Amino acid sequence: MNRRHLLTAGAATLALGAAGAAGWRAATGSQASYARYIARLRAPLADNPPMADLLRTASLAASGHNTQPWRFETAPGAITLHPDLTRATPVVDPDDHHLWVSLGCAMETLAIAASATGRPGETDGLGALTWRHTEGPPRPDPLLAAIPARQSTRAAYDGRPVPAADLAQLEQAGTMPGVRLILITDRAAMTRIGELIIAGNTAQMADPAFIAELKHWLRFSPRSAMATGDGLYAAASGNPVLPDALGRFAFDQVFTTEAENDKYARHTASSAGFAVFVADREDTAHWVAVGRACQRFALTATALGLKHAFLNQPVEVPALRPDLAALIGEPALRPDLVMRFGYGPALPWSPRRGAVA
Repeated sequence: MNRRHLLTAGAATLALGAAGAAGWRAATGSQASYARYIARLRAPLADNPPMADLLRTASLAASGHNTQPWRFETAPGAITLHPDLTRATPVVDPDDHHLWVSLGCAMETLAIAASATGRPGETDGLGALTWRHTEGPPRPDPLLAAIPARQSTRAAYDGRPVPAADLAQLEQAGTMPGVRLILITDRAAMTRIGELIIAGNTAQMADPAFIAELKHWLRFSPRSAMATGDGLYAAASGNPVLPDALGRFAFDQVFTTEAENDKYARHTASSAGFAVFVADREDTAHWVAVGRACQRFALTATALGLKHAFLNQPVEVPALRPDLAALIGEPALRPDLVMRFGYGPALPWSPRRGAVA
């Protein structure tokens, strides 16, 4: 057990003794209730599903801090995603880059799910956020089953290399017009990216506003995760569940630069590779396209039995972007996303708000 778990477990034991088991359950909520909640959210889609079920599935897309910064609007023959700027993260994402990427992730998930279950269609072009569809026979897609199975797995992986054929499939999945994917599996290059991740984390950890924003999106218990339907659920990162007040206290004690840097070093060393996404231009249309490419990459990785997680510090700290761009051979462009991938464990699922109009 690491220092973080020792401290939080010790605090949890004191609280349990003081409040009793019943009080603890009342404060944290039931793991069984959370499991039922997750089962409803991630239920597989049937053919020709109700619109609510289709949008629930689209909401399983990845998003920064699991903010889910989107709203759905439906009309005959069309489903449109709108940005929800009330769910922006202005400290870590001051130009709303991650917000638009998140919309792209949801758009790609919607497009796959809709086509595969009886609403085939298309968008109007690069960066478009309206799915124009007809009613038609389902078009089977192997990525449909990967949608409820995908998760950002923030844990150590086992270090096994990915076969060349699977890497080629991942590269194809993550490349689309306006977006390039650079796969890094060379250990020396991965180590260098890891150094940039740690440099970025060190800079972010020195910013009280960054810490406050991150803390705002943390969910320490099943109860708070279900109540909000969003945010970074402690158990989904391998941390113990705690009542909110105790979780905030424990976070302040154990969330240190040294501990986080050690974690990221382990995660880098245990990964099979990095995926870096780069768009041809810096605008919202291309950021949406990056999200679509990223989501297709993530679903393909899931279908291949791989785990993935974001390590975006080198793109979130502007001073580090030129170093990353040079490292991947794209010195004139802004890197958009960094993901690690490999073979690893399953962790508890993060919450979702479902379909939000």
